[in-house]
Amino acid sequence: MNVTQNKSHAVMAQRYEAADSLDDFPTPPWATRALIEHVLGVDDVGSMSCLEPACGRGHMAEALRPYFRTLEVSDIGGYGYGDRRDFLSIESRPITDWVITNPPFRLAEDFFLHAHQIARVGVALLVRTVFLESIGRHQRVFSKFSPTMVAQFSERVPMVKGRLDPKASTATGYAWIIWRKPLVQDTRLVWIPRCRKVLERSTDYEPGFLSHSSVTGKISRESAGISKDLFSDL
Repeated sequence: MNVTQNKSHAVMAQRYEAADSLDDFPTPPWATRALIEHVLGVDDVGSMSCLEPACGRGHMAEALRPYFRTLEVSDIGGYGYGDRRDFLSIESRPITDWVITNPPFRLAEDFFLHAHQIARVGVALLVRTVFLESIGRHQRVFSKFSPTMVAQFSERVPMVKGRLDPKASTATGYAWIIWRKPLVQDTRLVWIPRCRKVLERSTDYEPGFLSHSSVTGKISRESAGISKDLFSDL
């Protein structure tokens, strides 16, 4: 019997980028809302500040914005949204409550190590689930900084290079890894339930969704129509 390997992009679940690539894979806004609604809790972050240091065109930032008291955004690339800044060059001192981002995969370790120094409350990274693997990463990161929680998406989070596509599919699994201070020894594994249909909005894919060139200031959760946290006991 001849068995032919399926080498389609979705089945292979691989994402290769050049060493100097900005790794521009926008995060579907519903996947960001899932972090707050199902993991961190709306009421727990409403009075806090947040930094999104790899904001790209702003898809994650605009989803975070209604939940936090203040939100600062930046990116090393010139996407025309937020400040243009190299996150890893920021002075290593506490400057924000949370750092939440979808980092370039090849720099995810560096992003965490730096974010851990500047976040007063915690760090949340959206990464491919395979980020949990590797002996070297365990030695450099996880053996020294045990995550508070790994929140694995039970459904796929499709990401396409350079754009959002509501019809995209993927075989790649994603998870939010959260480090909340003070760090603990035991990591809790939870699953984010199927929630795309509830948290996705048709306006997420319209140009007007990314209408803010500078994202700072305050917005009330009530005026934004944000629901109460669904899993406050996590």
